Amino acid sequence: MKVLIFSDSHGNVSPMLVAIDRESPNMILHCGDNAKDCDAVAAVYPNIPLRIVSGNCDTFSKEEREDEFIISGKRIYMTHGHLHNVKMGLKSIVNDALLREVDLLIFGHTHIAHHDTSDDLTIINPGSIGYPEHTYAALEIKDGIMTCTIKKVL
Repeated sequence: MKVLIFSDSHGNVSPMLVAIDRESPNMILHCGDNAKDCDAVAAVYPNIPLRIVSGNCDTFSKEEREDEFIISGKRIYMTHGHLHNVKMGLKSIVNDALLREVDLLIFGHTHIAHHDTSDDLTIINPGSIGYPEHTYAALEIKDGIMTCTIKKVL
């Protein structure tokens, strides 16, 4: 299972489309801040499942602020990160993820890509696909093993 993870597109849809063309994912996740950008993605790729949470810039979004789901047997918690003040540190959001007993925590908001793995939790922040680095995360889940690569759209 190949999953592309985006966040903070801020109206810049084209880097997402480039990444999707390049990667051919089975699923797309968007961690908020211009969640409506996913309407354009869904129009171009209607057959790729898409999950979205709202961010601090998604004031009138119909999307939830957090989501928990399972992909290929892995429990995932996805949120934008602003409700946990991730720009001040990860302690709050990591504690929340550990209490939820998930395998994977996905968030955005900082615009800084981050990937870390411990025994109990994998953490992914894909950075900002919108600007300035145009980063995203490519997650592979195969035979129960998660592999993440942070990539740039050049």
